[in-house]
Amino acid sequence: MKLNMDPDSGLPIALQIEDGIRHWIVHNGAGGGSRLPSIRRLSSELQVSRNAAIEAYERLVAQGLVRSKPGSGFYVADGAARMLTGTEPVAEEEVADDRWSLFQSDASTLKLGCGWLPGSWLEVEDLSYAIRQVTRQDSAGILDYSTPLGTPELRSLIRERLRLLGIDAGTQQILLTGGGSHALDLLVRLLLKPGDTVFVESPGYYNLLGLLKLQQVHVVGVPRLAGGPDPERMAHLLKTHKPKLFFTNSVFQNPTGTTLAPTFAHRILQLADRHDFQIVEDDIYADFQHEPTLRLAALDGLRRVIYLGSFSKSLSSSLRVGFIAAASARIKPLVDIKMLTSISASRFSEQVVMTMLHNGAYRKLVERLRTRLSAQMVTALNLVRSAGWEVHSEPAGGMFIWARYPGVADSQKLVDLARQSGVSLSPGHLFLPGETVSPWLRLNVAYTRDRRAIRFLNDPLGM
Repeated sequence: MKLNMDPDSGLPIALQIEDGIRHWIVHNGAGGGSRLPSIRRLSSELQVSRNAAIEAYERLVAQGLVRSKPGSGFYVADGAARMLTGTEPVAEEEVADDRWSLFQSDASTLKLGCGWLPGSWLEVEDLSYAIRQVTRQDSAGILDYSTPLGTPELRSLIRERLRLLGIDAGTQQILLTGGGSHALDLLVRLLLKPGDTVFVESPGYYNLLGLLKLQQVHVVGVPRLAGGPDPERMAHLLKTHKPKLFFTNSVFQNPTGTTLAPTFAHRILQLADRHDFQIVEDDIYADFQHEPTLRLAALDGLRRVIYLGSFSKSLSSSLRVGFIAAASARIKPLVDIKMLTSISASRFSEQVVMTMLHNGAYRKLVERLRTRLSAQMVTALNLVRSAGWEVHSEPAGGMFIWARYPGVADSQKLVDLARQSGVSLSPGHLFLPGETVSPWLRLNVAYTRDRRAIRFLNDPLGM
């Protein structure tokens, strides 16, 4: 077997060997059962390390192109040539809804409309250190299930963080989850059944809207104003609807970027008491706020309000750690649903977050993110306004601007134009309960320094 190795190509030797064997299988008519060189022979002929040869073979075995026979060696798998020359697999975008396009792995696309920070903003070194600490000092953290409520020490740390927001919760009132979306899913499963009515913010978080639709719940939108959900419109809707729940973002709401004002908070709690519905306060952007503002859970004392948070937005989208804080009577049935549907959240992820909270790395990270986001928000607002965009409300921080461009009735048109220039956005209708046509778009300010974003925002119709 003759394979060409290029040590200066920048491609790891193991991958070069893998590619070479794949090419050899196709172009030399190697059928199933054809024996491949031994590891010793292959490494000697190519003058590469045994480890590189082993890795190449293992990668080919994992792909089903090569079979390993203990004590005998490596052989071409049946159908390997057909697998390598057959039809390309169906592209992910052909089987996924358009609303998930921002989650595609195409690194060349600028995700101007996404709901997370760029990877370049997040500091891998501190996270890597915490991961090493967990793997070295706590083998249970990488091998065992977490407890039903979640790691006790992390829940104690979260309790202290909640006190800074004026929320008094015991550790037995805190349930760890696999991120904010997991927390919402548990609450929907527990508290709602098909046909129930819920109030949501309009515009609001489209994952929540989809989750409620999946549960066959009747969803009613309450307009989101600069100071929060419109209490007067809510009062009017309560004349004809009896909601079981109201879902709201208190701080840097997704997608408008607005923050709940005290007058709005008091009025909404009064309506909840009078009409006997519960409130789910989704506060996953809390750590992006410089100075804490009033939370519904602090006013209510977790009597009628269920509070949830997450570390995934600020730390890592791949590190799914969230939590629910609620009245004690609510926690036990939530634990049951969590255990029945997922056994537990990731103990490893919980231990990593706990380590970063303990050593101060998380506190320092979010302080830097707050400052950077605040500065970027000012720059982005100046950019969109100078280009003629209309902004729903001026956020005090966070990631999002909700904006529309004059003369465009359907933001899907802008989404399609932007896509042609490598910019990904989500159309405004996805954020509305009825998914009606909307001129509005969610813009993530963390991506607006990119020249493609600047070009689009300055001339969205001419891209």
